[in-house]
Amino acid sequence: MTKTFKILCGAALALALAAPLAAQKKPAQAAPVASAPGGTIIPGLGVANLEAAILNSNAYQVAVQQRQVTYKATYDAAQARALQIDGELKVLVERFNADRTAKKPDAVLQQGYAAIQQRQERGKQEIQQILMPVLLSEAYVNEQISEKLNQAVQNAMAKRGVTLLLGPDSVIARANAYELTPAIIAELNILIPNAILVPPQGWLPREMREQQAQQQGQAPVPVPAAAPAPRPTGPQPEGR
Repeated sequence: MTKTFKILCGAALALALAAPLAAQKKPAQAAPVASAPGGTIIPGLGVANLEAAILNSNAYQVAVQQRQVTYKATYDAAQARALQIDGELKVLVERFNADRTAKKPDAVLQQGYAAIQQRQERGKQEIQQILMPVLLSEAYVNEQISEKLNQAVQNAMAKRGVTLLLGPDSVIARANAYELTPAIIAELNILIPNAILVPPQGWLPREMREQQAQQQGQAPVPVPAAAPAPRPTGPQPEGR
């Protein structure tokens, strides 16, 4: 994978992820815990990392693996286009450096640098457009799991007798006895063992649906689930 491909994908995936990056993405981990042997455990108190619970759920992990197969052609197309863009950027950067070495006027150098930035910005947009099916797939899977998260939290709290649940950022240190993330993951695996990988045609993420509904002055209409399917900145001239 070229440097440019990584940069372009990184920007395009402000909405989600690209395949090679998704394969390497490490699930979020719960905040470090500190054991307190012999210490006092406060009944009814728990700590959980909800992001880690989603990313470590079976539905999410299986979707990541399936996505690399289902959307392989999309990934390949994005990488091939990125290689072409990388070649075009290389020409522009070499021209810029040659002009600077020749001490061309500042106006010429500014024009050359602007051309580099504009080409990379267009490249980001091109890669994002190619990867849009992947981005929608990840958003669709995340939304399905998120819809079950509240129930999973409630179930885990009830089974553990927890009445107050805190996020890891709210705690400096804690005993392992307070950790509720694994219990929430287990409940998610029960509530949603698998997620549908491919969204229905015309599906949009919840945030976009709500924005459209607000513009139209009506409540957002839920989109029915589809049938299950197989599941930065511009380059600096000196740094290339």
